[in-house]
Amino acid sequence: MSALQPHLPALQVIVPMLSAPLVLLLRDRGLSWAATTLVSLCSFALAVALCLEVLADHRILYEMGSWPAPWGIELGVDAFSVLLLLVVNGASSLALLGAMGSIDRDIEGERQPLFYAAWLLALAGLNGILVTADAFNIFVFMEISALASYVIVSAGPNRRVLPAVFKYLIMGTIGATFYLIGVGLIYLMTGTLNLADMELRIHEVADQKPILVAAGFITIGLALKAAVFPLHGWLPNAYTYAPNMVTVFLAACATKVSLYILLRFDFFVFQPNLAGHDIQFAYFLMPLSLLAILVASTVAMFEPNLKRLLAWSSIAQIGYITLGASLVSLAGITASLLHMFNHALAKSALFLALACLGMSVRRLRLENIGGIARQMPWTMAAFVLAGLSLIGVPGTAGFISKWYLISAAYESGPWGIALVGVIIISSLMAVVYIWRVVEVAYFSKPADTVEIAEAPLPLLLVTWIAVALNFYFGLAASLPLDLSRTAALILMGHMP
Repeated sequence: MSALQPHLPALQVIVPMLSAPLVLLLRDRGLSWAATTLVSLCSFALAVALCLEVLADHRILYEMGSWPAPWGIELGVDAFSVLLLLVVNGASSLALLGAMGSIDRDIEGERQPLFYAAWLLALAGLNGILVTADAFNIFVFMEISALASYVIVSAGPNRRVLPAVFKYLIMGTIGATFYLIGVGLIYLMTGTLNLADMELRIHEVADQKPILVAAGFITIGLALKAAVFPLHGWLPNAYTYAPNMVTVFLAACATKVSLYILLRFDFFVFQPNLAGHDIQFAYFLMPLSLLAILVASTVAMFEPNLKRLLAWSSIAQIGYITLGASLVSLAGITASLLHMFNHALAKSALFLALACLGMSVRRLRLENIGGIARQMPWTMAAFVLAGLSLIGVPGTAGFISKWYLISAAYESGPWGIALVGVIIISSLMAVVYIWRVVEVAYFSKPADTVEIAEAPLPLLLVTWIAVALNFYFGLAASLPLDLSRTAALILMGHMP
């Protein structure tokens, strides 16, 4: 490992990217699944190794081809990158470990090698976004992950996935185009694509108007990719009609990686150089965050489709993340980044529980799961416990990040009490929509007399591992909390 240690940032991208064409050559569906799972686990091990390095040294820089920045392409890994690398690779590994039976139900055997190759490309693209320190390479990896994501989402068995993935493609393309226009404007004015060099050169630009326009394009483009309210239209159907394991993977990390780019660009490049941009950022993001939390939670309370219900819940949770960032304070950003990690844990466990239900129930709607807790007690128990973390019950990971968010909001000024009120009300709304599922599953009569069996043991074990992680990080939160604090210090350290 010592020989590979200096190359860990590059290996984080190279391992899944070079493995994708090899998986495509494996015609056997069992072999392609095993190879993809092994690669994902290796990628997760690399993320853990990078985490240990970052905890010791705080930042790792890697020059591709030994060309120094800004002339060459530089990779950079810090606490913020590592936090998301753990989420992305952990979610991918959990989903793949439980995927075998679920994927066989959703995708024909001969198409599975192509599906798994696209999965690895999506993983490589997301990892690349998190390790690169170059604005144009962020776009390249963004497109790799997006195109691969469209493929794996479109593999869903329901024909309604086609219009869903088409909307996803259109919105994602518009977002990426806006981002590229913004980066082009900055390059025109500064002559650099390296983020650190960009930060140093922007303040030397005499005419700041193109930089302001670039900030608008980049912010809107990334908000589209991150499904920030009201630019969330593509997300509910994409999550609903994708294969269950694809939803587990993407719901945990895809939007959070886009938020990662948005926060890194805003705090590294724009806020240090544009006067009053922090106020503009807060005024733009805070109202949208509050609307996302309340509107999406309200829709989830009345949604009968279980996957769409959790998709609307994700839009509300994105609102929590952007609300913390909009406070533009150390406490607020710490809470925001911590909620990225903790929401990924809760939503992975919930969608894994739905994947367990999907092994017996083809259409995951409330009317189809009446009394199902009697036939699938372990699955429904996992759903209930993961739901407690989403709500923010003490002892769960969700409670830790919500507590930090409430503390940050309370300290933010005269409007703090109102923000705390919104967070508490939305948590009570989460109780309502989680309880709707619990009530039907435990207290309603079965819809028919068809015998329903418990989920396969491998999928059930993976689901309970995800549930256990929600409680472990609710009781021992030091790792994500330390990474979130360090990352918040890094972001705030670039403020004027």
